[in-house]
Amino acid sequence: MNELLIIGARGFGREIYNLAEKCHGYNINWKIKGYLDDKSDALNDYQGYPPIIESVESYKVKPNDVFVCALGDVKQKQKYVKMIKDKGGAFLSLVHNTSTIRNGTKLGEGLILFPFVHITTNVSLGSWVSILPFSVLGHDVTIGNFCHLNSYSFIGGFTRLGNLVTVNTGATIIPGMSIGDNAVIGAGSVVIKDVLENTTVFGNPARKVNIG
Repeated sequence: MNELLIIGARGFGREIYNLAEKCHGYNINWKIKGYLDDKSDALNDYQGYPPIIESVESYKVKPNDVFVCALGDVKQKQKYVKMIKDKGGAFLSLVHNTSTIRNGTKLGEGLILFPFVHITTNVSLGSWVSILPFSVLGHDVTIGNFCHLNSYSFIGGFTRLGNLVTVNTGATIIPGMSIGDNAVIGAGSVVIKDVLENTTVFGNPARKVNIG
């Protein structure tokens, strides 16, 4: 049986542990081994979690190890995924039992799908994409690598998200939009036109904002 290591023992890491217990394959194909985090006391105020074994930087990958990256910051996620991949590690996808994935969908490596995520037909998900509860992806949507979609995101049909895109809580992207690499969609925003790479937008309709 494979042993799952969760990268990151902070708030999102605790969410991922509780998610994992309700996902396909738990205690059948894999069990939870513990966390990797350089903050060894991150769980001192919490009970019921597996141990922090050591940091990602110092950990040596074992033959039965599989990994999941519990980091909400997309650039940090990319950094630590690369660190484990360079050591020969493989990533597991966590798919909650209540999530739905329809026909023709292509799935990358290391995905995280929380409860009640609905992925419709002919969607393409890149690797290391996290999709939080009650999010909906319309038909023919394409999501790049290392994206993070927060709760209640709606991505309309034929929309394309680049790599390292963050969609914050309650955002709506109407069908057919193109969202560039490293873009950030603010909470509650309604995106009605394309968003350029390295751009943050917010509001209804969503407009570019400058982050100091």
